[in-house]
Order: sequence, then structure tokens, then C-alpha cells
Amino acid sequence: MPFSGSLDLTRLVEIIGVPVDAGASRRGSRQGPQAIRAAGLVKRIEALGYRVRDTGDIAVPADDASPAGPGRPHSFEMLLAGSRSLADAIERSLGSGAFPIVVGGDHSLAIGALAGCARVKGAQGLIWIDAHADANTPATSPTGNLHGMPVGAALGDMRDLFDPKEFPTPSIDASRTVFVALRDLDPGEKRQIRERGMTAFTMSDIDRIGMSKVMERAVEIAARGPSTVHVSFDIDAIDPAEAPGTGTPVQGGLTYREGHLAMEIIAESGTAHSLEIVEVNPVIDDGVKTARVAMELICSALGKSIL
Repeated sequence: MPFSGSLDLTRLVEIIGVPVDAGASRRGSRQGPQAIRAAGLVKRIEALGYRVRDTGDIAVPADDASPAGPGRPHSFEMLLAGSRSLADAIERSLGSGAFPIVVGGDHSLAIGALAGCARVKGAQGLIWIDAHADANTPATSPTGNLHGMPVGAALGDMRDLFDPKEFPTPSIDASRTVFVALRDLDPGEKRQIRERGMTAFTMSDIDRIGMSKVMERAVEIAARGPSTVHVSFDIDAIDPAEAPGTGTPVQGGLTYREGHLAMEIIAESGTAHSLEIVEVNPVIDDGVKTARVAMELICSALGKSIL
């Protein structure tokens, strides 16, 4: 399908690191931002013609290791503080006209990223590329881990924990929310997708109709409306044979080329206003394999192509 958007190579790209892993069961993804940078992120983006500003990592409090309780995720207070800091950073970045790229860190950081976007853009379209929907709430989560709840929070189902004055809700438009590469869903997430009218493309859909058609449809749905799209890419969307350094791997994921095609189509559309890459865990990586894949995916989202 033809796209009317275009990439602006004069725009400032801002790198924001979020060294957090308390939202997940397996620790180590807090080292993800540094690993992605060490793979050559800034130089590779500059080589595409962009101006780049790396703002470093946001301040994240020490993990208090507080257990989950009724209606409350694990390590909540420190994750709340980190989410607030990231929301402020994203708001500043978008307000300055930059294109923010968040490197993480576990997927709980998406709560702050989406809130910061919503402060500037209002409820936005969302392309969520992930093996998991992350649409639980404390009431439906089987683990109590916040990295399985950011979509639930963004929909407004956790207002008691995330004050709408700081975390506008809903920060995403459910009718413009598209999941891509799903293959491991909890019962509560299945209900959320059906009842909220969100669009989901599973790996079975990709097998049947191909990545190109899935992504063209995803962009068409998510980009309806004036506020354009936030893209959230969990590295576990890629098959663990090609991206082993992640805490919740699921067999049967995207190939390396399918992941890049997804990002290339997003770049071609020109509809994204922000991007995050999450769940890179160098502690369990095969050398720097997964960090390098993450870095290369970011470059594809910014327009890097074969020719």
C-alpha cells in the first residue's frame, strides 16, 4: 500500500535509557540500555543523516524488592518513580520537537513512555510488537510483575496506582492499538483484546498472510487520527534462536528479516512519533547478539534500507 508520510532527516533523535528490571521476574535487562549503546547505536543513527542527542539514563531508585500484594505489583514504588521520570523525559523530548527513542529495560517502562507521549499527543495509536500482550492488571496477572501490565495501565485500568494527573488515561486509543507477533497470552489479556476492540495479529496470522500485509494493516489502523503512533518493540518478538538475550523467550517468533521488515514499513509510513526497544538482557545473551539486533532494528525504524 502507498504511504503518505515521510521521514524527516533534519529531526533530532533523542536516546533515553531506562535501566530497570524490577518489573520482570528475571533480572539483567537494566543493563540493556548500555549494551544497545555499546553496539554502536549513536554512530549508526548519525550515519543515516540524523542529529542525535543521547541524554543518558533516567534516574531509577534502588529496587525495594517489595512483594506484590492485593492490587499492587512487585517493587511498585520504585517502578512508579521510574515511570514518572520517564514520562517527564518523553514530554520534554516531544515538546522540543525531537524523536525520542527509549532503550530498556523491562517492558514496565512503557507506562511512563506512553504517559509522556499522551501529555503531548493525547490518546495515541500504538503498534505493540511483542510475543505477549502485556495487557494484564494486578487483578488478572499470574505473576504480579508490572512488565505484564503496561497496556492495561495505558487503557486506564490502573488509575488507583497511576494518578491520571501524571499518567493521562487512556493514553492509547484502543481502536488504534495493534498487537503484532503475539504467541503467549493470559486469559485476562484475551478478554481485554476482545472487549476493548483492539486488533491482534498472532504469529499464525503472520504465517498465513505474511509480514508485509500484517504491517501495512497495522499502520493503517494505528495511524488513523491526528496524534500518530508510538511503536513498542519487545525483543522477545524475535525468535530466541536469533535474539536469545531476553527474559521471557517464546519459541516460534519473528525471523530476523520479518522484524526488520516491520520496522522498514513503519519507517516508510512516516507515522511514528516515538519508539522503544525493551527487554534486552545482556546477562543471558549470546555475547552481544541480541543487543546488536536491537540496535539494527532501531536503525530500520529510522529508514535504514538495503538500497
